[in-house]
Amino acid sequence: MTTPNAPEDELICSARGCRAPAAYQLRWHNPRLHAPDRRKTWLACPAHRDSLGDFLDARGFLREVVPLP
Repeated sequence: MTTPNAPEDELICSARGCRAPAAYQLRWHNPRLHAPDRRKTWLACPAHRDSLGDFLDARGFLREVVPLP
């Protein structure tokens, strides 16, 4: 996802309504739907890293959080 005035390669936070640049990858999987080695990725800005991570962790989906380079 990009903002209208952002470069095409800019990564944007996955939180609903947030247009801030992403700083983290939250890698997760739903064991009822995904193979154990499959990872889905949400992107998070610093302001939403904890809330998105807590949402995934409460469901047992969060596997790792990786800072973007």
